[in-house]
Amino acid sequence: MMRSGDLSSRELTQAHLDRIAAVDGPLNAVVTLDPERALTEAAAADERRASGHSLGLLHGLPMTHKDTHAVAGMRSTFGSPLFADHVPETDDRIIARLRRAGAVSTGKTNVPEFGAGSHTFNEVFGVTRNPYDTAVSAGGSSGGLAAALAARIQPLGEGSDMGGSLRIPASFCNVYGFRPSLGVIPSHGEAHRSAWLGRQGPMARNVRDIRLFMAACSGPADGLPGLRSMSGEEFAESGPASLRGVRVGVTRTFGTEMPLQPEMSEAVDRAAAVLTELGAEVQEVVVDLSAAQEVFHVARAFDFAAAYGEFVRASPEQVKEEVVWNVEEGFALDVPRIIRANALSAQLQDECDRLFDSCDLLLSPGCQVVPFPVEHRYPAEVAGVPMSTYLGWMSSATILSATGLPTLAVPAGFTATGLPTGVQLSAPHYGDALLLRRAQAYDEATEWPTVAPGASKS
Repeated sequence: MMRSGDLSSRELTQAHLDRIAAVDGPLNAVVTLDPERALTEAAAADERRASGHSLGLLHGLPMTHKDTHAVAGMRSTFGSPLFADHVPETDDRIIARLRRAGAVSTGKTNVPEFGAGSHTFNEVFGVTRNPYDTAVSAGGSSGGLAAALAARIQPLGEGSDMGGSLRIPASFCNVYGFRPSLGVIPSHGEAHRSAWLGRQGPMARNVRDIRLFMAACSGPADGLPGLRSMSGEEFAESGPASLRGVRVGVTRTFGTEMPLQPEMSEAVDRAAAVLTELGAEVQEVVVDLSAAQEVFHVARAFDFAAAYGEFVRASPEQVKEEVVWNVEEGFALDVPRIIRANALSAQLQDECDRLFDSCDLLLSPGCQVVPFPVEHRYPAEVAGVPMSTYLGWMSSATILSATGLPTLAVPAGFTATGLPTGVQLSAPHYGDALLLRRAQAYDEATEWPTVAPGASKS
């Protein structure tokens, strides 16, 4: 509509700002807002169209950004009291790519402190609540974005994912979240050049918009040698791929002792039934990804010590206890444990190669639990099993993080009490574009995210 002139970016941006004013109060999804800047950028977008200039794939689209991503000239706090008044001078690479594609920057969405944990709360802005039930969590660390999408504040946006930060909030909020293969969306600002665990990627209410985002933001980057890249054109291929004959392996625990609430196993059943109806060959598979637990915990601890160690050592009282613990875990790593984790990583990749010899996609639970009360820092137990750390309840996501496989969080309907559920679809390394095309067929057959908060879920 904007390309044809039927709608201006200024009109759309004002509607976006009006929607924030109307619904965000009880949600606390958008925590920083700059309406003057947004409307100025929207006017510039309209002038660009009127002048006949070429337009980016996201021309004139208003978008808040995750508060762990630096936006030049806009307060970017990382959810930390240490950065409560921080205003960066440069954009993170993902922000620069979005803006180059034409996006209008309107504000920031809430995150856990330093993005740690899959429940969005911090000492700067407080807690973000789920649009489907404000008594429960929206997930995290991209919880503010997930809530904004579900509340119809915007159609898509960027998040990040180390241990499920795109996928768990997507599962909690009835939207899609995509964790790409390494380097498909290059990032910068890692604390060390060998960092591989964290990814940046999109969230949206349908797979077409996920693909649009990937078409706009994928591609190689200067200064990041050695990473395989994918072009945006690979994601722009028209139409969904058929699921007929596609082999889908199903796992609920990845060959581990991971506990799972019954509602999440039921979500896997619902998704499997849809895939079967679409012609996929769906069957349970035997897979052993137990090595992923150690690989993930070592890589995360190392990355946390490198990224946040100086803040913990200088001001531990101003950093939340979970981050302090994770940093100290990193400082306690010794060479034998790092060597063992590297060996386990190689075993893990061999197991993934074996798995995808017999299937094309892997279906697994999107989370181990349904959205939990916002007053809890994290679930203390799952299906009666106590969690020893703040990461324990996230294993359904962290296991796949350790494999590096491209993984899409997919809505899978609602519980009997009306809470969203989700599953994950994973593909072989760098099968990102085909994964999304196949998932679009599932999306168009189910359209779960068209069920808005407050609507009937029957």
